[in-house]
Amino acid sequence: MRYNKIRKMDISNGPGVRVSVFLQGCSFHCKNCFNPETWDFDGGDEFTEETVKEIMDLCSKSHIKGLSILGGEPMHPNNIKATEEIAKKFKEKYPEKNLWVWSGYTFEDYISKQNVAKYIDVIVDGQYNDELHNPKLEWRGSENQRVIDVQKSLKNKKVELWEK
Repeated sequence: MRYNKIRKMDISNGPGVRVSVFLQGCSFHCKNCFNPETWDFDGGDEFTEETVKEIMDLCSKSHIKGLSILGGEPMHPNNIKATEEIAKKFKEKYPEKNLWVWSGYTFEDYISKQNVAKYIDVIVDGQYNDELHNPKLEWRGSENQRVIDVQKSLKNKKVELWEK
């Protein structure tokens, strides 16, 4: 598993000041993707135990409201194990902070069936669609993408959109 970058203080990928981890590798290759440098599964840096420790240490600061995991594609079969490892450690260590994930997969068809879902607070699902691009949307790039309250959706067995 590889990662592209870690942002120590990010205000654009979820509410509040956050730590953001951009995983490496995506097979969707959406037209006009905002992060095409993350597509190559062999790019970026090796994801190690030291990487997880760095992420957890960065999240320990009181001004950090949560962790965001993006890509690339965090839910791709090549990346999902690392996504789950980060998510589990984060929620165990910081249960009061929120975890956001972005994925081109949809909640109903794939994400809700993955073990990692039990650790995710909010997921932005669906592939970016350039024809449905809307710069006025918060947390997402195109109209087809949804901002989902994962725990509420799992509990109610239907998609529940996140509310501020």
